[in-house]
Amino acid sequence: MDTKHIEFMKLALDEAKKAGQKDEVPVGAVLVAESGDILSRSHNQTISLSDPTAHAEIMVLRQAAQKASNYRLLSTTLYVTVEPCIMCMGAIVHARVAKVVFGTYDPKWGAAGSLYNFATDKRLNHQPELLHGVCQDECRALIQDFFRTRRNSIRQTESR
Repeated sequence: MDTKHIEFMKLALDEAKKAGQKDEVPVGAVLVAESGDILSRSHNQTISLSDPTAHAEIMVLRQAAQKASNYRLLSTTLYVTVEPCIMCMGAIVHARVAKVVFGTYDPKWGAAGSLYNFATDKRLNHQPELLHGVCQDECRALIQDFFRTRRNSIRQTESR
């Protein structure tokens, strides 16, 4: 495994942890230029912003597009802790992100190999390269622990 992928995924994990601390679903993302410069980094903020589109991936795409004054983010690599959903993969394709590196699959929402695979759909005008499994165990544990804790909290509340 390329050490740069691990390094950037660790930064995405840091972002995911920030989301979890805010009681947001712990997903983090980092967008990196071909040069290796970090263009943007963020985490899920759907609850805090009351915005169903405020996923980590969307947030980094928005930030980078604003900086570049261009919605096309050519030759970039997106690092995200969990497989992007349909909405996010759609935005990734529209932004022409070159590569998506993610930690763990999302069997309920994933659009990069689980439920759907937008990256291999030749009917779309862009197919980003995919790499999965970077820091997989840590990414999976973070999201599973979050939902386990949430379910236990709900059960405790219901039993009162």
